[in-house]
Amino acid sequence: MLKLLDHLEEWLITFLMGAATLLIFVAVVHRYAAGWSIPVVQDFLVKLDLSWAQELCIYMFVWMAKFGAAYGVRTGIHVGVDVMINRLPPPLHKKYVLFGLLAGALFTGIVGTLGAKFVWQIAQTDSVSPDLELPKWIVYLCIPLGSYLMCFRFLQVAWSFLRTGELPHHDIAHVEGVDAEAVVAALHPAAVKAGGRK
Repeated sequence: MLKLLDHLEEWLITFLMGAATLLIFVAVVHRYAAGWSIPVVQDFLVKLDLSWAQELCIYMFVWMAKFGAAYGVRTGIHVGVDVMINRLPPPLHKKYVLFGLLAGALFTGIVGTLGAKFVWQIAQTDSVSPDLELPKWIVYLCIPLGSYLMCFRFLQVAWSFLRTGELPHHDIAHVEGVDAEAVVAALHPAAVKAGGRK
């Protein structure tokens, strides 16, 4: 079940990022191409209304950011200043890390609950977005969903840390499915030989 949630989270982030980028590209090309003085093309493009694209793109990036934050907790890619905490003796270090993770869970749980109340209040109105005319509660639903998912990820990392003593660590040089040593060997064979590899 957790693997399915992980994949769903990754697919959603990837889809939103890709779709928003493509939508911005199409809207920008449309805007400039509509200015060309080619009679048939210009008439067609002027009739094509993409005024909603910017609004949809903003919503997609907000949703992507909320779910991306939860992904960041799960994979350990959030930036943190832990120089002093890492110098503490192991028992004290463990307590501080757990406190930080549980504080993150508490904060995101509170934000999720307040967000859910806000979404519920908006759902009782007929409020819609300006261009797409989407019900506003759908737009703001990312706040409770993303925050609760982030809260769950904090608790998940805290539980894993309690059992193993390990935090998720993201290696910026690692790309899944790519053998870094093979890439370095292919690009810089002289450096590999100088380093003593065969």
